Amino acid sequence: MGVFLLLLLSAGMLNAQEFGEDKGLIWSEQKGLEYRLKAGLNVGGTAPLPLPAEIRKIEGYNPLLSISIEGNVVKQIAPKWAILTGVRLENKGMSTRARVKNYRIEIDNRNDDGTTSRITGVFTGHVKTKVRNSYISIPLLVACKPAPRWEIKMGPYLSFLTGGTFNGNAFDGYIRENDPTGEKIEVTSAVYDFSAELRKVNWGIGLGGEWRAYRHLNIYTDLAWGLNPVFKKNFDSMAFHLYPIYANIGFGYVF
Repeated sequence: MGVFLLLLLSAGMLNAQEFGEDKGLIWSEQKGLEYRLKAGLNVGGTAPLPLPAEIRKIEGYNPLLSISIEGNVVKQIAPKWAILTGVRLENKGMSTRARVKNYRIEIDNRNDDGTTSRITGVFTGHVKTKVRNSYISIPLLVACKPAPRWEIKMGPYLSFLTGGTFNGNAFDGYIRENDPTGEKIEVTSAVYDFSAELRKVNWGIGLGGEWRAYRHLNIYTDLAWGLNPVFKKNFDSMAFHLYPIYANIGFGYVF
């Protein structure tokens, strides 16, 4: 899907000049309206804040390919001020590996006879987690132009989950059922999957900047900091909250 969206963006850029003198765009310019089409990559993580004591060491991090495409409408309200909104289709993903101790989790543990049993407790060992979520996001930002080619933006955003996975493996360790004093069970290979517990609506604060490289080309960097946890309110299979924190880097075409 990401390749299709990028091809769509390229087609829009190639055809934009054909409509440069279109009456609708002239009217928009007279009304202080500007339209932008943007494409970029999300890099970041779905992480706890602050890092809990249960996570003793981050052993690996891999940002998954996460593409975003966005259409914006910018309304000029003063010589240096504007309001920006639009729609963004985006993926946010990562893969991490960590060494943990007394890490509360619910796992499906593989028994010696090949069967699996679900265990809730505190795990000590290694975990590998993979997150890949897709969103439709709506930003509402205030933009300021401190210089003719520079723009700074800040404001809230709202994201609607269209599809998501949060799963992983627990290995080379042991789990104590229910609490740190429970029965000790060796864990060679276990899995966990909390995809069904992902929250459908996320919100947060966006902050970013754009630089007008050419008349119709912007280069931008945005930060989206989630302020509500990625899991539902009643989710208790982990002892701490996780928040989506991702930077988006890319380019935009200005109509």
